[in-house]
Amino acid sequence: MSVGYGGIKCVESGGPEPGVGCAGRGVITAINFLEEEGAYDEDLDFVFYDVLGDVVCGGFAMPIRENKAQEIYIVVSGEMMAMYAANNISKGIVKYANSGGVRLAGLICNSRNTAREDELIEELARQLGTQMIHFVPRDNEVQRAEIRRMTVIEYNPKAKQADEYRSLARKVIENKNFVIPTPLTMDELEKVMMKFGILDEEDESIVGKTAEELA
Repeated sequence: MSVGYGGIKCVESGGPEPGVGCAGRGVITAINFLEEEGAYDEDLDFVFYDVLGDVVCGGFAMPIRENKAQEIYIVVSGEMMAMYAANNISKGIVKYANSGGVRLAGLICNSRNTAREDELIEELARQLGTQMIHFVPRDNEVQRAEIRRMTVIEYNPKAKQADEYRSLARKVIENKNFVIPTPLTMDELEKVMMKFGILDEEDESIVGKTAEELA
């Protein structure tokens, strides 16, 4: 597969009708189908899997478990649950690192404009033993492209956000920093968030209290 618009092949497998089935099963079915059709027999430079970051689900973890993915890039933001999920994915990588070649290649911060977000994700990456490979700023050009069912680079190749994605692509191609991560305990993760003002020191007396009551 060549790098360039003409050489990129994309396959998107939809999930089941909402409320009916398991989307993780769709990942398993899609990869099995690609194998049966010889998709991996070609001389490919890159194969990307974009799956939900829920390693509790065996279907979503299949590319890791079946050694289909060697480099894992975790897309995360400075929000608490995004960081919690990133840490969980790291635990999944550790689980299968010795049975296959899967490694954590870095964190990609998809900004949500939270306070000190770049510093926070750099610290999370450091404690996981990896790197924040790129900080993607928030830009409404993404929404403009999405509503037209296009990528940002297709919609407006001269946009600043398009340059951000080109920069990210270059970093991924040149990256050689692949590690078995060192996931944090919940206490350690909370300490990181407290350090950057995301969480206050734990005080059980505030549980269930409204903002008005606390004031």
